[in-house]
Amino acid sequence: MGLSSRTVQIKIKSSGDVFHELWKTDPHQVPSLTPTTIQNCQTHEGEVGTVGSVLFWNYFHDGKDCVSKTQIMEIDEGKKLITFKLLEGDLTELYKTFIIHVHVDTDGSNNLVTWTVEYEKLNPNVPDPDTLMEFYEKVTKDIETHHLKN
Repeated sequence: MGLSSRTVQIKIKSSGDVFHELWKTDPHQVPSLTPTTIQNCQTHEGEVGTVGSVLFWNYFHDGKDCVSKTQIMEIDEGKKLITFKLLEGDLTELYKTFIIHVHVDTDGSNNLVTWTVEYEKLNPNVPDPDTLMEFYEKVTKDIETHHLKN
């Protein structure tokens, strides 16, 4: 089984630059913006906003509390792209490889958030991460709602 990918794109009315900066420099604020999906984010290694830093997440997915440990693999300011690689957590029970790309396209008031997941299943019976794509869409919409209110 090789690497597969899934993508979801979400148009947002809030600032794409603010969305990118949130994930890059202040992911600890994400739980306060979307508390029904992400409950906690802690830095385990390195400095937030730098490649190599490791973050520990508590989140609610598919009706259960889950955890994950991710490492920031890439930050591309020009493309407004951040790449996280899963190191540990509940998803490692399903996937051998799990990489998350968060990309923001900004064009005036038109902003598009693209979540792309690259993954390799541990076996053919493992489902594709479609419910996770819905999860990322909800997280994006929750953050947008918060930013539009403030």
